[in-house]
Amino acid sequence: MDIRLSQCFIAVDDHDKAIAFYRDVLGLEVRNDVGFEGMRWVTVGSPSQPDVNIVLEPPAADPNASPADKQAMAELMAKGMLRGVIFATDDCDATFERISAAGGEVLQEPMDQPYGVRDCAFRDPAGNLLRFNQPRGM
Repeated sequence: MDIRLSQCFIAVDDHDKAIAFYRDVLGLEVRNDVGFEGMRWVTVGSPSQPDVNIVLEPPAADPNASPADKQAMAELMAKGMLRGVIFATDDCDATFERISAAGGEVLQEPMDQPYGVRDCAFRDPAGNLLRFNQPRGM
């Protein structure tokens, strides 16, 4: 049996800002942009990983979510507490410089971690945690 990652989801509150960040700053390609029932889903991914997709979705994508649930999701997103993604990079320092120069919200400058990677961290425009890991020795 072969199990592989196909898609992951990140909640965003402004798809246009998210596209500008994920496409223009991170260099991911926009693969799909779909609207349905007043909501929008944008799929992005790395050109080097055509079978792995990141779906930028509304914070309360479930049409059956109650107003209270939608409010709770909005509050959690505002605090940056919904989701996070870890990207692999072959040059953590260059990745950090590129994202920070583009105005990315820095959470952690590049540093060597005791678990074998050099990494840095940012928040995307919606407040989601993004880490960029480089295995030490690369």
